Amino acid sequence: MQTARDVLTPDALAMLQAIDRAGSFAAAARELGVVPSALTYRVRQIEDALDVLLYDRSSRQARLTAAGTELLHEGGRLLSEIDAVANRVRRVATGWESQLTLAVDSIIAKSTVMELCESFFTLGAPTRLKLRDEALAGTLEALTSGQADLAIGGVLDPTTSAGIQGKPLGSVSFVYAVAPHHPLAAAPEPLTDELLLQHRAVAVADSAQRGNSLTYGLLAGQDVFTVANMPAKLDAQLRGLGGGFLPECMARSYVEAGHLVVKKTERPARVVRVSYAWRGGSARSQGRALQWWLKQLESPTTRAALLDQRHNR
Repeated sequence: MQTARDVLTPDALAMLQAIDRAGSFAAAARELGVVPSALTYRVRQIEDALDVLLYDRSSRQARLTAAGTELLHEGGRLLSEIDAVANRVRRVATGWESQLTLAVDSIIAKSTVMELCESFFTLGAPTRLKLRDEALAGTLEALTSGQADLAIGGVLDPTTSAGIQGKPLGSVSFVYAVAPHHPLAAAPEPLTDELLLQHRAVAVADSAQRGNSLTYGLLAGQDVFTVANMPAKLDAQLRGLGGGFLPECMARSYVEAGHLVVKKTERPARVVRVSYAWRGGSARSQGRALQWWLKQLESPTTRAALLDQRHNR
């Protein structure tokens, strides 16, 4: 009988990911270019070696059992580690990472990030760049889970995670704003929590996947319209779909043009301190691509531009 080490190969783990992604054995077989019976046979081999059932056979869909869900999760982590090992080996040989993944929070000005990417590509380095859109706790989680090499705009203190280093990026001041035609625009100030509770709030969804999500400025029981990122939140509030806190620099031009109204609330002014963080130890152990990005982030001008939400539309 085969052992767990015999059947839990990278190919087998990738196969389980393909089945989960496709939703059925038949669809996964088409994606992988094999017959469905071949996938069924390989899954049976894994089940026999582990002495567990990975899929609920009573469903026509590829529905994972609790054991199957855990194997899929851990298998994905192992595949990421294999990729990381290969990346480290290439880095030892050339000094350049094969790929550098940046987790960029929605509070960060995307145009500035793109300008930095443009500058990086002029180096002619062999490193591929990958950008991940994240928000709130999800930005740092992408880093700590190994899905990113550098996180820009994390709202948590990166020193709380082992193996993570970080530095302050800066502070962002927020203002509570609504559209001129929103009922709260004409309400007397300061707006009380009781009054805010009667109106819908617009919030950015936390991209964290492990349950440690964050929320800011929301009241218990309040109706919430959740959007994907900060530009979408601005758009929703300009349309009068709800109220909420926006970065002051992002709202400023709209306030000056009369498209938004800033309202004082009973709550103190909100200032968010954000940071950038990366995985790894000393500079000698870092790849050349990461070193380049960290050098750019040492510039006060670059850090200020990354937090200038006027460039994030």
